[in-house]
Amino acid sequence: MKKHKGVLFDLDGTLLDTANDLGEALNYVLKSKGLKTVDREIYRPVASDGSKGLLELGFGDRLCEFDFEQLRVAFLDYYQENIAIHTCLYPGIEDLLSSLDDLNIPWGIVTNKPEYLAQILVPQFSQFKQCKTLIGGDTLPERKPHPAPVLFAAEKMKCAPTDCIYVGDAPRDIESGNRANMHTVIAQWGYILNKDECKNWQADVITLNPLDILATIK
Repeated sequence: MKKHKGVLFDLDGTLLDTANDLGEALNYVLKSKGLKTVDREIYRPVASDGSKGLLELGFGDRLCEFDFEQLRVAFLDYYQENIAIHTCLYPGIEDLLSSLDDLNIPWGIVTNKPEYLAQILVPQFSQFKQCKTLIGGDTLPERKPHPAPVLFAAEKMKCAPTDCIYVGDAPRDIESGNRANMHTVIAQWGYILNKDECKNWQADVITLNPLDILATIK
């Protein structure tokens, strides 16, 4: 098996469980409009879709009655002020990142979360201090599933794309990595409603445990 020299990760649903803070932001906006809030088990599978996906979920057919941009700004403002109240690392992530650091394997983050929010969130976790690059959804003109963000991240890490692993929990993550000729890994612990669909994403590997990723490096 090929030994890879760098690892890139999605953020929400891959490294961090951010669903409850994102859901709180959604419910804040819904309550401000006098609408019913959304239960955790309903919004969690949609958390990777960010403000747009969550607002579409919460408002449903009534979304057209409101100014979407105003809703989005209210959502993001609330989320920014409450960005790491409930957010935590997934089990195994701390050990995985520590192992990569010990092996001198560079790693970074490529997310569709707006860069300014990612730059606020990531420093909240000391386990991320060795992160070599952080690419947000608006860092470049293109965002995942376009390959440009992951290619840019690999370049910043001075790692050839074919020597990189990209780990994510959504089809757009795997498409982005595949289009960049990276080794793609599905983080099945993330926000995946129907885990049986993962086999259709054309990833190289499906993992249940973050530490399994080390098998392609050590």
